[in-house]
Amino acid sequence: MISTELRNLLVSHSPLLFSTTKEKEDWWRNARNNPEFKPLLDEVRNEGRRLLQEKEQELTYSLFRLFTENGSRQEYEKVYFQKRHRLTTFTLMVLLEPMNKEYVTALENTIWSVCNEYSWCLPAHLKNSSETSTTIGLSLGEHSVENYSIDLFAAETAFSLSEIVMLTGDVLDRLICKTIYVEVYKRIFLPFKTKKYEWETQEHNWAAVCAGSIGSAAIHLIEDPNELATILERVLPAMECYLKGFSDDGVCLEGYGYWQYGFGYYVYFADLLKKKTDGQLDLFDDEKVHQIALFQQRCFLNQNHVVNFSDANPTASVFLGLSHYLSKVYHDFEPPERKLRAKFTEDHCGRWAPAIRNLLWFDEALPEKSWGNGTNYYKESQWFISRHKTELGSFSFAAKGGNNNEPHNHNDIGHFILQRDNEVFFKDLGSGLYTKDYFSEKRYTYLCNGSQGHSVPIINHQFQDEGASRFARIPQADIGNDVEIFELDIARAYDLEPLQKLTRRFTWVKKDLPKLVVEDTYSFTEQPVSIVERLITPSLRITEAEDEVILEGKQRLRILYDSRVLYLEVKRLNFINHSGNMEENLALDFTVLNPVKECNVQFIFQFE
Repeated sequence: MISTELRNLLVSHSPLLFSTTKEKEDWWRNARNNPEFKPLLDEVRNEGRRLLQEKEQELTYSLFRLFTENGSRQEYEKVYFQKRHRLTTFTLMVLLEPMNKEYVTALENTIWSVCNEYSWCLPAHLKNSSETSTTIGLSLGEHSVENYSIDLFAAETAFSLSEIVMLTGDVLDRLICKTIYVEVYKRIFLPFKTKKYEWETQEHNWAAVCAGSIGSAAIHLIEDPNELATILERVLPAMECYLKGFSDDGVCLEGYGYWQYGFGYYVYFADLLKKKTDGQLDLFDDEKVHQIALFQQRCFLNQNHVVNFSDANPTASVFLGLSHYLSKVYHDFEPPERKLRAKFTEDHCGRWAPAIRNLLWFDEALPEKSWGNGTNYYKESQWFISRHKTELGSFSFAAKGGNNNEPHNHNDIGHFILQRDNEVFFKDLGSGLYTKDYFSEKRYTYLCNGSQGHSVPIINHQFQDEGASRFARIPQADIGNDVEIFELDIARAYDLEPLQKLTRRFTWVKKDLPKLVVEDTYSFTEQPVSIVERLITPSLRITEAEDEVILEGKQRLRILYDSRVLYLEVKRLNFINHSGNMEENLALDFTVLNPVKECNVQFIFQFE
């Protein structure tokens, strides 16, 4: 689409969140008086009062250089995101209490502080950038807007400030408003117009968040249709690249948290673009986008537990505003139970875009119900997910094939999750603490990323290898009322020439108390040195008996196996999770006592 054609579609000239000041005032007045909004608004008010008593921290050079010195991200990012949280909170408080000058002052000071930051990017995203270059001796004119980097959070900051000035510009000092325009143009619009960024062609959340944020900010701030069309002409192909990262089945291989993040920003931009073009450009009118939207209701296992393959957390909350919006776009999108709602303080990044939409898009009239029974097999992504509810509880099983070069990849071909109610018996560790090394060549030395931290075999003392050439084939995937089968050929996951065949067969028997049968069949060209069947569990009570192991927490799971074939050793594995907290997990290592060229191993996991 050329700029002229795009320009002619940009027909709306009114603000896109509220058409008039009166409409805005009426909405907030109604929300304040609506009992359904009270829990949401009370969280904002409580946080607003707390933050007024807390001194704002600044992003010092000492914090900025820590990532370069020791690879640590936490110290700088804690202050950075706390500042964004203040920005979001004080803006909402100004909208809730427009006559309270204390909140207006606090908001103006936070905006001033953000606009005076050295960079809106995180240090971890400034590798080989002009902001971290130590070259001295620039001549007049050498330093231009092209030297600004744009990462996720720089783009998000521009989106936040642009929307904030649209909503509160009538109460902010004019110099504050001008500063927002100047900094967004200088740091974002002008560099984006003149420089290509790597994320524009990436097929994951960066493309959606960066491009979507820039496009949204431009829709809010740029009045000239030619200039706006020039920006959007770059944004739209990046959004298309984001969609290329999904198969037609809509599975987000990065995990639910990145669905909520990346697809959320896709939706925020698509909504503004649709309004700006009076419905003529509708990015929702696409079957792949439809399937991506349905990923949320398909990946939750029970209550707040999700399928957390890749860099995803094992539990999650939902953005209720985003969910209510999508339920009005797609007839088969199922709104979640309100108890799954993300509380205002849950987002450690303090993001503005989802926070405001969790209010504006919340619809108290929508029904709510739990996501029920169901099994889905995603052929392209090779995910198998089953929810089975009986009078005795809720039972969930999930397994994956795929390849070892996926976004936020873990080497986890053949890995599985098994749980009852909210108790996980076989788990995915999920995301570890993000550091410099976490995204380096050392990535797979981390327990959570390498196959050593997953419920998959260790063969001849070797773990799975990374790369797109390491992939699974699916000989069988049968969904049924009583018995379901998911079989994978996972031999290619290992860089082992003697390994000719390795099939992992899951048989999920859905009774009142279901059982899972896992059977691995090996074929080698020569006798293997060793085979260890590793299973990853939380730190549960373990009782060993002949031919069985009992895992016990609030519930019990019995593992049946042949002790003449397998020897069990229990190992404790420490793991630093994404929040920086130490988790203790267990590896149940079942060693094959007599590994031969053709061998078979079977486990039966029976709920009690």
